[in-house]
Amino acid sequence: MTDLLYSEEEEALRSAVRDLLTDRCDPASVIARTESDAPHDIALWKALADGMGLAGLLVPEELDGQGATHREAAVVLEELGRAVAPVPYLTSAVVATEALLECGADDLLTRLASATSIGALAVGLHTAPGAAFPAVRLENGALHGELTGIADAAAADLLLVPADDGGLYAVDSAAVTITPQVSLDLTRPLATVTLAGVPGRRLGDAEPAVRRALRAGAGLLASEQLGLSDWTLTETVRYLKERKQFNRPVGGFQALKHRLAQLWLEIVNLRAAARSAADALATGEDVDVRVAVAQAHAAGVAVHAAEEALQLHAGIGMTWEHPVHLYLKRAKADSIAYGTAGAHRSALAELVDLRAP
Repeated sequence: MTDLLYSEEEEALRSAVRDLLTDRCDPASVIARTESDAPHDIALWKALADGMGLAGLLVPEELDGQGATHREAAVVLEELGRAVAPVPYLTSAVVATEALLECGADDLLTRLASATSIGALAVGLHTAPGAAFPAVRLENGALHGELTGIADAAAADLLLVPADDGGLYAVDSAAVTITPQVSLDLTRPLATVTLAGVPGRRLGDAEPAVRRALRAGAGLLASEQLGLSDWTLTETVRYLKERKQFNRPVGGFQALKHRLAQLWLEIVNLRAAARSAADALATGEDVDVRVAVAQAHAAGVAVHAAEEALQLHAGIGMTWEHPVHLYLKRAKADSIAYGTAGAHRSALAELVDLRAP
């Protein structure tokens, strides 16, 4: 039987990441950064990726990685979700890394693991693991085309681009035009990538690499959504204990207790699903089913948790200075990232042979 409880090593990792984020990623700093021209916190990324070695968790030790598993990466993403940290961890250390692992691009993996490069898979953030994805045109050895909705492209210096010959190409981001798009989630900005006769290095077949990368992204996104949900519940409970109305704490009112208890149950279920998906990715057991189950459940819980936090914080929750809006925007953006809940339910129905009539 699989043990989904956190190990001592995972709890130690959580504590170290949380301490760093507490010091370097407070809500006021994140809000200030979203208002600036530099939404990504590269200094924080360097501290996480280089200082703590977290960029290489999924990379074998012989390639300068940590040789850890998706369970450890999931713990990191829980903490990054709790802080809505504006760093390209999911897109570079998970999604781009998984694509490179499938292609066997050892030199590029070493660059990502050692945090000398940030990678991004040039597939729209909304793309589900089993969905079709656009490819650019390969003509006379050069790449031409436009790809939209690419998460964290602005922070990346290595882009992994699918082409119409079926290959996945490594492209230097300095050779392409990256245009920011209006993004609901200000902490994970999107961009359009335009390639006009750009050279690229063919790494391998795009189809299996992109499928593997998006599956890992979807599975570990559930851990980010778990961390986000857990923060919103914890902060809402803390606020309702302090806020008084009719000379008593607001949290003492029965109706609010019921809403919080319901939310707590939903988050407990999400934790089980997210841990199951991370364990499946680590062990290779029933991966497609367990990832689909996690993503079918995670989006609704995260959005509900953030909406409840916004409502129950009342007037102060509606202000720009309070960070709850960051969590609601991240939850809403995550709800369509790597496939909607509906897309994952449809995939799950196919996997377990429960198709619609």
